[in-house]
Amino acid sequence: MSLSRRQVTAAAVAAVPLTFATTGTAQATARRARTLYIAGDSTAAQKYADAAPETGWGMALPFFLHKDRPVANHAVNGRSSKSFVDEGRLDVILRQIQPGDFLLIQFGHNDEKVSDPTRYTEPWTTYQDHLRLYVEGARARGARPVLVTSVERRKFDAAGKALPTHGDYPAAMRALAEKERVALLDVQALSIALWQRLGVDETKKYFNWTATEQDNTHFNPPGAVAVARLVARELLRGRVLAPRDVRRLDEEIPPSWITWPEATA
Repeated sequence: MSLSRRQVTAAAVAAVPLTFATTGTAQATARRARTLYIAGDSTAAQKYADAAPETGWGMALPFFLHKDRPVANHAVNGRSSKSFVDEGRLDVILRQIQPGDFLLIQFGHNDEKVSDPTRYTEPWTTYQDHLRLYVEGARARGARPVLVTSVERRKFDAAGKALPTHGDYPAAMRALAEKERVALLDVQALSIALWQRLGVDETKKYFNWTATEQDNTHFNPPGAVAVARLVARELLRGRVLAPRDVRRLDEEIPPSWITWPEATA
């Protein structure tokens, strides 16, 4: 029996919603990977076997992110916002970064080196000028810049009060973030609050204290995990990432998950 034109049209219209629903489901299932690039210094950097147990927080960040949010850690020991640019390291990132990716920018520790003109920047002028290069470079490529204030060192006064050590650099970054409307992770404020809660003795378990070294700047595995957890929570709180992008925010991360590969030539 043949169908009338009205019956054929009605059948076609009824089928359309099902087609769109199927397509939408497939798109939701296959999310494109969006990489989090890290530009920063030794507190975030990848460490190798000869430096163990020293650990950068960037090594632990992947534990808190789903696999379609991979981390590309370009942080390097000893770099400032200036020297990282001068050495061409920002250019390397900008050649690789894709629309929809993220660029986490954490500098300050080495910008403070007044005696080293290759690294020193002044907080309210050249520091902000260099940070703008990262922000503008990411935005020009369709990526999202994220400013990250420097994680605090371990320093206490005689009364056990955790002390700030970065001078005006965190404030200068906060002001730039507000002016340029850039997402800000205030890890300086969060980390000094964490060190205060832990106290003088307990914080030693988070820094690279060994039998031969008392390092109050760099982390061991528990410290790197603690700071990476702060970063991941702030990425979620600031709506840089969505709840489906993060994981294990309240779970214990075994220190054995940290590994130090052999350095390549």
